Amino acid sequence: MKVAVIGAGWAGMAAAIAHAQAGHAVTVLESARTVGGRARAVQASLPDGTAATLDNGQHILIGAYTESLRLMRLVGVDAETALLRLPLALQFPDGTGLALPDLAPPFDAVLGIARARGWGWRDKLALLRAASGWQLGGFRCAPTTSVAQLCTGLPQRLVAEFIDPLCVSALNTPAHEASGQVFLRVLQDSLFSGRGGSNLLLPRVNLGALFPEAAARWLAAQPQGAVHTGQRVQGIAQQADGRWEVQGTDFPGPYDHITLACPPWEASRLVAAATGVPAAHDAARQQWCSAADNLRFEAITTVYAHGPGVRLPQPMVALRNSAELPAQFVFDRGQLDGLHGVLAFVVSASTGERATV
Repeated sequence: MKVAVIGAGWAGMAAAIAHAQAGHAVTVLESARTVGGRARAVQASLPDGTAATLDNGQHILIGAYTESLRLMRLVGVDAETALLRLPLALQFPDGTGLALPDLAPPFDAVLGIARARGWGWRDKLALLRAASGWQLGGFRCAPTTSVAQLCTGLPQRLVAEFIDPLCVSALNTPAHEASGQVFLRVLQDSLFSGRGGSNLLLPRVNLGALFPEAAARWLAAQPQGAVHTGQRVQGIAQQADGRWEVQGTDFPGPYDHITLACPPWEASRLVAAATGVPAAHDAARQQWCSAADNLRFEAITTVYAHGPGVRLPQPMVALRNSAELPAQFVFDRGQLDGLHGVLAFVVSASTGERATV
């Protein structure tokens, strides 16, 4: 088939790779001038005018992201070099908090909890008891249970210093709103999936080099693959023979198939206004667009700060956040990609105005 993929973010490039591996001719159309979507490199300048390549937000991976790692290796990224692998640690600047040793589960979690600094033995026993209960329950709970409800009964210090930061970093949603079932699935896939599943993978290269740029080069090297940036799709239209035309770009097709890998509001816009679609599909189309329009998002804010000579005790440090100090984590880019003195403060589930965060 001749396939168009609309969107060259991580999802779009992953979809394009799958299509190419299936033997299809793939054309990726991206409205921006660079690939990567929400996880891409951006060019910036330090206060002294020095050029610096930063990222559109600080991102991390974990060891359980086996498919992401497989795709990176497939397109030629040396994941062992591009990512700094560290055992899971949620430690604060004073050294308190949890740090897991490099052991196979469940020994890493048991020993890490036992050694956690700043927690009393009652805190540690409560967390071990809760984790054992979640495991014995098959990591399942009622669908409407929130993470806060799931953790009812745990000491407040554990909630504040372990559950809340783990929840907001994994789900980007506060514990009182986040799904308990999704949280349990994350714990199962990371802490209990095998050795290294809970490891933190911190990018040592910019996010463009980490996957999307390499993916675009890989696709361009295929017999019938291409990535075109600066191509905003204005509309899609189904032709009488069932094939599709992509309107508003230099590469209209026709295509046998279109994969929408763009934000849901863009996908909804294109589907709702698509022409030539048989009337029999109108009800399903309206239902799909309604579902896409109702998706809610929690913003993530990254604030970069520069202080010559500044160095954190670790590449990533947890922070005790508040309404006045909203960042939950800070990353030392000097220890990751050589941007010495550059710190990335991350506010997950960010609700403030961009200009005042």
